[in-house]
Amino acid sequence: MLSELIRKRRSIHPPRFNQKPILREELEEILEAANWAPTHKKTQPWLFKVMHSEKSRNELGSFLAETYKSTTANFKENVFQKMKSNPQKSSAVIAICMQRNEDLLPEWEEIAAVSMAVQNMWLLCTEKNIGTYWSSPKLISQAHTFFELAENQRCLGFLYMGYYDEEPPYFERESWKSKVEWI
Repeated sequence: MLSELIRKRRSIHPPRFNQKPILREELEEILEAANWAPTHKKTQPWLFKVMHSEKSRNELGSFLAETYKSTTANFKENVFQKMKSNPQKSSAVIAICMQRNEDLLPEWEEIAAVSMAVQNMWLLCTEKNIGTYWSSPKLISQAHTFFELAENQRCLGFLYMGYYDEEPPYFERESWKSKVEWI
């Protein structure tokens, strides 16, 4: 049931992944789910760059680590290692990108559409027991060079994906009632 999937969805970080491969067919099904997200004026602004091979994930890890090292004044070795290893520990990484249609819509509407596409992927991953984690590091603004993005395209983060063994902890939420005003 959808309401159960929504409640079960969690961020599961790459160190918890078990290295079981995600099949290309599974990734294609997950990407198809993304494609059904709502989109105002049917702009479909999502653009996904999939790093499925070990080589592409290693290249991403090296790029992130080296970019962190060269752009951070307060360098920390543990952050450098995490940047490098997160893609390596994942079975797949999807760069979450957006193609802007400036003449048609405000930017926030296209970011919202991309976010809904990611939520569709995340819920399907939850159903398949594939762990996911959306990371938007400070250096995300440098990703356009790695992905060779066009001027109207922007990277919003990375969706790290992998199977996991241990159920993630349940996190209690504040009641929805404290966030709603009836008018």
